[in-house]
Amino acid sequence: MDLSNLKPADNSTKTGKRIGRGQGSGYGGTSTKGHKGQKSRSGYSKKIGFEGGQMPLQRRVPKFGFTNISRKEYKGINIETLEILAEKKGLTTIDIETLVDAGLARKNSLVKILGNGTLSKKLEVKAHAFSKSAIAAIESVEGTIVKI
Repeated sequence: MDLSNLKPADNSTKTGKRIGRGQGSGYGGTSTKGHKGQKSRSGYSKKIGFEGGQMPLQRRVPKFGFTNISRKEYKGINIETLEILAEKKGLTTIDIETLVDAGLARKNSLVKILGNGTLSKKLEVKAHAFSKSAIAAIESVEGTIVKI
């Protein structure tokens, strides 16, 4: 090995244009921005959705409807799913942590128990909300509900 074999390590040297460093660099003068116009000025930034003065799409499309900012979004889980989960894991109490561990709900989601299916096992169910049919089905097998 001698000095003629040495070369810099991979990705250790810059290969990009050095803009605005005088005429000798080949990128002086207008600094690759062309002549005059808005885009050649410092501080230029185009607004999101700008279409060259044409009415932008987000202003052309009609808006309608109403979005309730106070709406609470629940993750619905049927009692037949609770039945299957209780049989598989041998549970008598089902709460949010159990549902999260089973992958049926997320940690911060609100859970509502729905009444689809049948329940044959006595269960204590803890959730944020219950449908009337779910309450009737759980209490018919002498189970208990707990609203969190």
